[in-house]
Amino acid sequence: MGPLPDVRPSAVGGRGAAATSVLRTEDLTVRFDGLTALNGVNFELQRGELRAVIGPNGAGKSTFFNCLTGVLRPTAGRILFGGDDITDLGPDRISQKGIARSYQITNILPNVTTLENVRIAAQSRRHRWSMLRHYRAYHDLIAEAEAVLDAVGLLMKANELAANLSHGEQRNLEIGIALATKPTVLCLDEPTAGMSAAETRDTMELVRRIAKDLTILIVEHDMQVVMGLADRITVLHYGQVLAEGAPAEIQRNPRVQEVYLKI
Repeated sequence: MGPLPDVRPSAVGGRGAAATSVLRTEDLTVRFDGLTALNGVNFELQRGELRAVIGPNGAGKSTFFNCLTGVLRPTAGRILFGGDDITDLGPDRISQKGIARSYQITNILPNVTTLENVRIAAQSRRHRWSMLRHYRAYHDLIAEAEAVLDAVGLLMKANELAANLSHGEQRNLEIGIALATKPTVLCLDEPTAGMSAAETRDTMELVRRIAKDLTILIVEHDMQVVMGLADRITVLHYGQVLAEGAPAEIQRNPRVQEVYLKI
């Protein structure tokens, strides 16, 4: 695999940099027909951090992700990204702002090539391009797409139909599609779901490498993946923050053990 290309719109602080908040929620609340899925969630993601969000089924993890990425509008509260209020923005606007997302269920274009999947994502960031010109006239877009594929280990599969990739390769292609939009924050929803042990190890290594250049928020059920990747962990329970801390702190927390880890 090649080095990660500069996928960010501007440089962000790494793990040695002073902590700076890049994404914050204030009293984030979501209700569905009387059911409270999120209840006053206050959350702060630091620039350059790799944060995991965990919790039992029904804890509100997917609802939280959907709010951050514009899929759902909260009932109350605010979402601030780089100081801007993005609470009421839709997914396209939030993507343009610099938050990219992969999905729990693979979300690729199966009947076009691996390169095309990433090229289309890269092109979505352009404000000026002519529909009268064939996309191959945009050599810089092809170069960007190839660099991303190299970074996620799929350059050799550039001309393969996405449908023909293995499950693990398709999940990593989805990460590549997200990277091609040049995000500041990358949200990964169950990135190792359905993977073999070998595929999981490869994807963990990929996430570690891209985390050197990005702020990453990850929802993941596999505790070995979470404990092996995360700088800090946020635990949700019944739509509220139960605990936050470093992996070792979360493992020792009696309440977390009781409601989730069962150890």
